[in-house]
Amino acid sequence: MSEFEAFRLRAHDWLASVAGTFGKAARKGLSEAEDLALGRRYLAARFDAGFAGINWPKEIGGQGLSHIEKVVFDTEEMAFGMPTVYFGISLGMPVPILIRFGEDKAWVKERVIAALRGEEIWCQLFSEPAGGSDLAGLRTRAEPDGNGWKLNGQKLWTSWAQYSDYGVIVARTDPTQPKHKGLTYFWVDMRAKGVEVRPIKLAGGDSHVNEVFFDDVRLDDSQRMSPIGGGFGVAMTTLMIERYVATDSGGFGPPLDLFVDLVKGLEINERPALNDGRVRSAIARNHAMRAGLESITARAMQMLQAGMEPGPEGSLNKLVSVRSRQKLSELAIDLQGNLGFAFDEHAPVKDNWTTSWINAPTGRIAGGADEMLLNTIAEKILGLPQDHRPDKGVPFNQIPA
Repeated sequence: MSEFEAFRLRAHDWLASVAGTFGKAARKGLSEAEDLALGRRYLAARFDAGFAGINWPKEIGGQGLSHIEKVVFDTEEMAFGMPTVYFGISLGMPVPILIRFGEDKAWVKERVIAALRGEEIWCQLFSEPAGGSDLAGLRTRAEPDGNGWKLNGQKLWTSWAQYSDYGVIVARTDPTQPKHKGLTYFWVDMRAKGVEVRPIKLAGGDSHVNEVFFDDVRLDDSQRMSPIGGGFGVAMTTLMIERYVATDSGGFGPPLDLFVDLVKGLEINERPALNDGRVRSAIARNHAMRAGLESITARAMQMLQAGMEPGPEGSLNKLVSVRSRQKLSELAIDLQGNLGFAFDEHAPVKDNWTTSWINAPTGRIAGGADEMLLNTIAEKILGLPQDHRPDKGVPFNQIPA
């Protein structure tokens, strides 16, 4: 038995032992506040059991294992439906960036352990009303203020900001520079004076995203995590992590097995739906697609384990998986006829085809819209020339708005 298989069995046994307390069945019928409280208890139990920060250094509270063990554990954990959704962004992007770029190591360790135990949550403040997928087009500004900075502006689509204690943010510090060069990366206290969070209700009925306003928010220079004007590079590191952290070959929708179970009980023209060539073709295409995406992710994890940076191939994961989830969800609804119109806004996205379908457009925007991902694939993977960009090299304050 390999060391990875032994780890997988140990992780599975622990997860199975606590599933009755924290798993999918235990969460059914809970309010969001109750589910969040359960999630905090689960993260504390996971930390105490030695399954938190699996691939992070031991000196900051992690386990010091490889990225492979991290993927193994995440795969096992996903099957139990644990209440981790509130902490996914926090532990997936802002906290790893804090580990890498935070200068006060004692403070960083304190924050990392608190985040791993579910005691604190971090958010990622990137998108804006006038600059969504075009991160370099942002207009939130940080101006020098004594020995620190004064932050003003608005961010949009910030996941779980309403529960966050801290956030990482990119702001414009020099509007006279071209748009990619005048940005600086900070962390911000979400409870600070001048920070206002307003939840946004989505089409599916939930409100996990927010708009966040900053009105003369004071930042110490110690909260700066990049060189002045060097924030775009740190932001790209964050997004490169996101392409692999926020990865699920099913596009975070129902598993393919659930579709097969559904069509087993349906008919097309008085014949079993599972015997229809179009249905079988959809199953085969989705199986092949998901296997291919999982191979890309496995390769990226091996690159990370070897000390290499994962490449732009991660853009394929989100682009293909969420698109395919939307199409498969639509097919599942169509096959059910009138029954497919039933909608329960509290139904989990991974268990319900109608909920999956109505929330899929949100997934296609979050973390980079399809068009941005297609550009990345064209330029970084296929080596095609860039589109004409009339604002390239132009000082930001001279770009028409």
